[in-house]
Amino acid sequence: MRKMTVTPYNEAWVHQFSQEAKILRGLFGDELLEIHHIGSTAVPGLKAKPIIDMLPVVKDIERIDSYHEAMRQLGYVPRGEFGLEGRRYFPKGGDNRTNHVHIYQTGHPAIDRHLAFRDYLRSHPEVAKAYGTLKEGLALRYPHDPAAYVNGKEAWVLTTEKVALEWFAAQ
Repeated sequence: MRKMTVTPYNEAWVHQFSQEAKILRGLFGDELLEIHHIGSTAVPGLKAKPIIDMLPVVKDIERIDSYHEAMRQLGYVPRGEFGLEGRRYFPKGGDNRTNHVHIYQTGHPAIDRHLAFRDYLRSHPEVAKAYGTLKEGLALRYPHDPAAYVNGKEAWVLTTEKVALEWFAAQ
C-alpha cells in the first residue's frame, strides 16, 4: 500500500530529474521536443513527496502509445490518459514511486498550466511554503489514502493555478 510521505526539499531531486530525462531523451529521440521538471520536487525549498514529476513535450501524442513496451523495460507502467484527455501517464516504482511521467503533445494547454504553477511557486516562496505546510498536514492526516490527500489540496491548487496562469501570462 502506498504511503503519502512529504519530506523537506532535497537538492538531489534536480540530479534525479536530469538522469531520468537523459534516459527518456534517448528513448523518444526526435519525437521529444523538450522535457520539464514539474511538480513540487522542481521548486527549491518546497516540501514534497519524493517523486520526480516529468513533463515531456512531444510532436505527436498518438505515437507515444508505441513506446509502452520500451517504457515497461525502464520500470514504467503505461496508464494511458489516466483521466486527463491528451495526456499519456507513466508512473514508476509501484507503491514506492520514484517518478511520474506526464507526456503531452506540443500546444496542449496543460503544459502552460504545469509550468505556470511551478514557476509561480519558484517566484513566490511564501506561497510555496504554505503549499508545503498544507501537503505535510494532509500526508499526516491521510497517510494511506492518496485520494483524500489529493482532494484535500484540490481547492488550494485550483485557486493558486488560476493566479499562477495570470501571472505567467503577464511575464
